[in-house]
Amino acid sequence: MTPFISHMAAALAEARAAGNLGEVPVGAVIVDEGGRIVARAGNRTRTMNDPTAHAEVLAIRAACAAVASERLPGHSLYVTLEPCAMCATAISHARIARLYYGASDPKSGGVACGARVYAHPQCHHVPEVYDGIAATEAEALLREFFARLRLG
Repeated sequence: MTPFISHMAAALAEARAAGNLGEVPVGAVIVDEGGRIVARAGNRTRTMNDPTAHAEVLAIRAACAAVASERLPGHSLYVTLEPCAMCATAISHARIARLYYGASDPKSGGVACGARVYAHPQCHHVPEVYDGIAATEAEALLREFFARLRLG
């Protein structure tokens, strides 16, 4: 059995890059069954003028293109913030096997907070969910970003 290796550091790097562009600092990476990162992205809603350009959605699009499939069975998604309802649904439709996230999102979360997408009987696929991965660092990025906005 292959030992668990977290890829949250790569997701945090994507979040920092997004924050440097003035985007909400959320980053995501998708890893195949062999532990290789196949896609990475940070939020780009402002840069792309696209409300769906969340880190998770962009990473899912890139991973699907990389493997030439609309589904990602066996893949893991690492994201720095609890996915919103839109992203949680996209994760389900992509059939991602495992979701690892950092900070909880009491305001807009769609997994453990708010909509709780995976608890609905209509949910197509429910990934294994692991929360709190590098949560302290992910929360700090978000706090610093929003503090700068309030000061600016």
